[in-house]
Amino acid sequence: MSFSVKPVLTGARTVLRPFTEADADTMWEIIEDPEVVRFTGEPARELTREHVRSWYGSRATRPDRLDLAVTDRATGELVGEVVLYEWDPQARSCTFRTLLGPRGRDRGLGTEATRLVLGHAFGPLGLHRIQLEAYGHNHRALRVYEKAGFTVEGVRREAALRDGAWVDEVIMGILDREWAALSSTVR
Repeated sequence: MSFSVKPVLTGARTVLRPFTEADADTMWEIIEDPEVVRFTGEPARELTREHVRSWYGSRATRPDRLDLAVTDRATGELVGEVVLYEWDPQARSCTFRTLLGPRGRDRGLGTEATRLVLGHAFGPLGLHRIQLEAYGHNHRALRVYEKAGFTVEGVRREAALRDGAWVDEVIMGILDREWAALSSTVR
């Protein structure tokens, strides 16, 4: 298994596709959105448009991770990203993250995008386990992850200082057999 093949995954509302350098300006706007910053934290280093352009331009060639653009199927508009990274081939596991900009929120796009990438991860990729971390005050994201089948595995209490207040980090995970059971009831 590797992430060398970058698929196009299509749902009723979203299309997940490989990134191109042309996506950088839209992703720059999404990354700078105050709500994205609030729930993902400040970047580890100062970002420039050139760095973002280089980053998204190189995602399609990375064999160790899967970065896909989340687009609105009706309009083709780029609204965010889903990412599988920190791949552990021995454990057949990886970490998941997602972010959606303002035009992608509250329309079910994040839930569908999460389910599409999980279906690919547990299907063709043959992963056993996927984990994630989210801030405890990011109720929208936690609800999306729960609807997709993730289970809370633990909480790192007051792990980060956000906007002057301590917030928890919620650790969630999903196993291949849990996804299979959930998928069989959804059909």
